[in-house]
Amino acid sequence: MPRVKRGTQHTKRRKNLLARVKGYKWGRKSKIRLARPAMLKAGVYAFRDRRAKKRTFRNLWTIKINAAVRELGLSYSRFIALLKIANIAIDRKVLAQLAEKHPAIFNKVVAAAQK
Repeated sequence: MPRVKRGTQHTKRRKNLLARVKGYKWGRKSKIRLARPAMLKAGVYAFRDRRAKKRTFRNLWTIKINAAVRELGLSYSRFIALLKIANIAIDRKVLAQLAEKHPAIFNKVVAAAQK
């Protein structure tokens, strides 16, 4: 059986790894032994934080809606309950955008929920 040399594959894999860790600090950008675990850890953080981002934004939307309805004499939880009773199906992201950028329309939504 002939001998198989893997120099090109090894070089290609190394170049790909170093391209992914470009911009990292210290030896993690240039040394394979340090770059590999740094890249793997970065992937774990990225996966985790894509989910955490969704949580963070939902919290932000809640805060924006709460601030807007407090000015109208309601609490956040009471407002959401009124929306459900009135069968108004607007998600929190859109409600937060209305509260921030279009307060007149948001006031109409609140009035419709209170009927």
